[in-house]
Amino acid sequence: MPLLTSFGLSAALTFVLTQLNRVLSKEIFQRWYFKEEEYMPTTNLLLWSNNKFEHSIKEKLRMKIRDHYGIELHNEIDEVNEEISSRKRIVFAVSQIRNNLRDNALLFNHNVEYGFFRNFLGGCVMAILFSILIVAYSYFFPDVVLRNIGITLVIIYSIPILLSRVILKVYGNNYAKILFEQFLSLPKP
Repeated sequence: MPLLTSFGLSAALTFVLTQLNRVLSKEIFQRWYFKEEEYMPTTNLLLWSNNKFEHSIKEKLRMKIRDHYGIELHNEIDEVNEEISSRKRIVFAVSQIRNNLRDNALLFNHNVEYGFFRNFLGGCVMAILFSILIVAYSYFFPDVVLRNIGITLVIIYSIPILLSRVILKVYGNNYAKILFEQFLSLPKP
């Protein structure tokens, strides 16, 4: 019975820490960099001002969004004059596209990839906090080896955080491209 209790506590602690990583990563990195999805790569790629997709591809995507969901995205002039409103419309349209492609295996793989790295960054925040605690502990109970380990860990876990914007943009762009490619391959409604 003690083994079962120990396993249950370990599983519960793992679950709580995993959820904490997820919340931290969404609140700190995704919300901070992408401002409630309004600046996510999926949103940015559909803006007329973004040149990653050709104009004709954007037109096809916008027509397909209109045909599938009845959502009319802003034209180039309205987008410039009402950028926030344009972004919000795109965010809503992208949510509909994601719902439509929920069972798409290729998109799922890219979503898992993006989610892994986003959650990894949340884990790095927690790891830095624990590493700082190790350093603090090494000062109260003098231990140079433990202090050096703590400092090394702080440096190691800080590197992904320093690169976090690049990491999330790369994996976010990969996801966005696959999302729109798969959306364009859907049959007409």
